[in-house]
Amino acid sequence: MILPQFEIFGALPDGTLVDVFTLTNRHGLRMRVMTYGAVLLSLEVPDRSGQLADVVLGFTSLEEYLSSSGFHGTVAGRFANRIAQGRFTLDGQDFQLAINNEPAGIPCALHGGLKGFDKAVWKAEGVSRDDSQGVRFRHLSPDGDEGYPGNLEVHLTYWLTDQNEWQIDYETVTDMPTPVNLTQHAFFNLKGEGEGTILNHELRLNATRFTPVTAGLIPTGELRSVVGSPLDFTTSTVIGDRIEADDEQLTFARGYDHNYVLDHTDGPLTLAARVLEPKSGRIMEVLTTEPGVQLYTGNFLTGTEAGKSGRPYHFRNGFCLETQHFPDSPNQPTFPSCILRPGETLRSKTIYRFTTV
Repeated sequence: MILPQFEIFGALPDGTLVDVFTLTNRHGLRMRVMTYGAVLLSLEVPDRSGQLADVVLGFTSLEEYLSSSGFHGTVAGRFANRIAQGRFTLDGQDFQLAINNEPAGIPCALHGGLKGFDKAVWKAEGVSRDDSQGVRFRHLSPDGDEGYPGNLEVHLTYWLTDQNEWQIDYETVTDMPTPVNLTQHAFFNLKGEGEGTILNHELRLNATRFTPVTAGLIPTGELRSVVGSPLDFTTSTVIGDRIEADDEQLTFARGYDHNYVLDHTDGPLTLAARVLEPKSGRIMEVLTTEPGVQLYTGNFLTGTEAGKSGRPYHFRNGFCLETQHFPDSPNQPTFPSCILRPGETLRSKTIYRFTTV
């Protein structure tokens, strides 16, 4: 397997160059990623007749990514999702993070802060193995970065395999105890980028519980059953069927923006989600070692940003399935721990697998 190609994508205002890598597999799938934010720029996958389409929302220029606040295709960290009031206590010490989000007027730290991993220029190199092309990214987040303690070293590898899988391997180490929660924030539309609503997609989640939230989108600490509620995707359900239901949780989030507690029954790597777009026949399966997955249905896409197709991204034109630890975990002692300590190595894997029907 040959190494992926790379070229310069653009430069930051300070002159820092940003590279883009192009990966292909033997079936013609093509993936483009860049060093700014470790962003997934595009992912072209076939429909049932073999026609390729880019199924990832995004932009054509670096400048558009610099001006966007939507986390399109980025890696979110140090802590993906929200931390209440941007505060937590660890080993008796209080930490205050940057505040960059205020749903319902309630402040929180979101996706790593004002300048999280989504705005870092990662060091990167092309890699390969027998059945895959890949890009290995590295980033050092210094002690005090956005208020987080410790020097955190992150290694991240994207693989495009001949099995039509996008594999993501995360590995992190630290020299001080610190919360870590990394995720990929790609927006998908399996009809194709710029092809309108995702409400016709059929979704199944391997989760019988979720973490309900307050009006500020912070978990209450409860692990609530989805049974009998419009948040139940334990059987394949059209996303739009119940998204407008009279339900407090859907009202708070303007749709689905909730962490689901995965039922790990298949060992460390479990099938978390399966999505079918019936017109194209494209299927995306998500497998992960993480304890949760955040379903987000593009509720804050406003139509003010136009994507690669030149068409605006309107309300619910994309969805995310963000594999993760639970939101606000540093303040929720009953949630799985997200604390990484010196001498430990945190490893995680997520796979997005593409097939057709």
